[in-house]
Amino acid sequence: MMAISLIQKYNVPGPRYTSYPTVPYWDEKKFSLEEWKKNLVLSFNESNKTEGISLYIHLPFCESLCTFCGCHKRITKRHEVENPYIEAVLKEWQLYCNLFDSKPVIKEIHLGGGTPTFFSPKNLEQLINGIISKAEIAEMHEFSFEGHPNNTTRAHLQSLYNLGFRRVSFGVQDYSETVQNAIHRIQPFHQVAKVTFWAKEIGYTSISHDLVYGLPFQKVEDIIDTIEKTKSLQPNRISFYSYAHVPWIKGNGQRGFNDEDVPRDNEKRELYEVGKMLLLKNGYYEIGMDHFATADDSMYVAFKNKRLHRNFMGYTASKTQVMIGLGVSSISDSWYSFAQNEKNLEDYYDKINSEEIPVTKGHLLTKEDLIIRKHILNIMCHFETNWDNGLYFEEIYDVLENLEEMIVDGLVDITNTCLKVTEKGKPFVRNICMAFDLRLKRNIPNKQVFSLTI
Repeated sequence: MMAISLIQKYNVPGPRYTSYPTVPYWDEKKFSLEEWKKNLVLSFNESNKTEGISLYIHLPFCESLCTFCGCHKRITKRHEVENPYIEAVLKEWQLYCNLFDSKPVIKEIHLGGGTPTFFSPKNLEQLINGIISKAEIAEMHEFSFEGHPNNTTRAHLQSLYNLGFRRVSFGVQDYSETVQNAIHRIQPFHQVAKVTFWAKEIGYTSISHDLVYGLPFQKVEDIIDTIEKTKSLQPNRISFYSYAHVPWIKGNGQRGFNDEDVPRDNEKRELYEVGKMLLLKNGYYEIGMDHFATADDSMYVAFKNKRLHRNFMGYTASKTQVMIGLGVSSISDSWYSFAQNEKNLEDYYDKINSEEIPVTKGHLLTKEDLIIRKHILNIMCHFETNWDNGLYFEEIYDVLENLEEMIVDGLVDITNTCLKVTEKGKPFVRNICMAFDLRLKRNIPNKQVFSLTI
């Protein structure tokens, strides 16, 4: 196992780097909706015909609250909320299409939440058909969705497959009854097995299971049991996420257990190391941070060919310069700027009904931001970066000086123009990225903003 001293040294609050700058460091004063539109149109014109765009669609409704969740959601059992929400998302999509001189070429669609399978198959068909009716579909496209094993039906899987979806991610978390009770996510193994086998029978080419380590009351034997059960279903991908304990964030559901019930430091890291060892032993390859895949999966191929990308959807097997987020709380990325939608559902509806793109805040990236963003992407996706070929910046030597202790600890190797993360350093990739995060270094928060890195 890893030395406890290293874990204690580097287990500090830090970003997960789905973007740079991270959301707490967006310069909202210099942002405006008009500037966002200009940046988006510029980026769209540069890249739509060559690589297409990505769409993230946030479907926020859940029938019950999972107490480990930090996502934006609305808890309700009233399914009459589905149609008004779909109508609003399609209106938002039309507002974006109105900005462009040509049809968007859609390369990726991802349905996230919330619980996308809260929506009926018929309504999901209406949503996707409404989206693609105003676009062209890239030849090598990837459509994916998050399925809750308890309410994903065969009809959901078949309907979305018929619309071009070939990847599904099932949220499993952990099979321990004690852990499931603590996080209010009761989900027996046979239910996960059923939806996984359905997906395989229908023809999905990439099935992912999302597992989480560091959950309340979770023990090593729970991790072993969960991964053994997961192995028997042979998903193509496994996301093995660190539980991000952020109970201070307003509106998240992280309650129902005490702080002392959550594994910490070396105890939590042991859960990961045991899980990782079992995954590697059973034919999965480590990719980026917290992700594993079989050798025939597109994510592994992208990682080997250095085409792996990371954005607000997490890791993706291909890059698009433009990612448009539709729905409440969604974040869009034009490469040159970020924009987040209204987080409150009623405020989102108000802007849509006023025929206004429902953005509430954002950030326009500076030249320095763009360089640092590339470094952090390189480290998160490829475990290496270099500062020649246009990626030099004035403070690089200060960054390297701050990395000296990590060199001594064997976490990184550095030459004149290149940094490589060692095998020992991979668990600390967030800490390594933090050394490049100039905005964080210049304005260290005086209260906890991020989850712990380990």
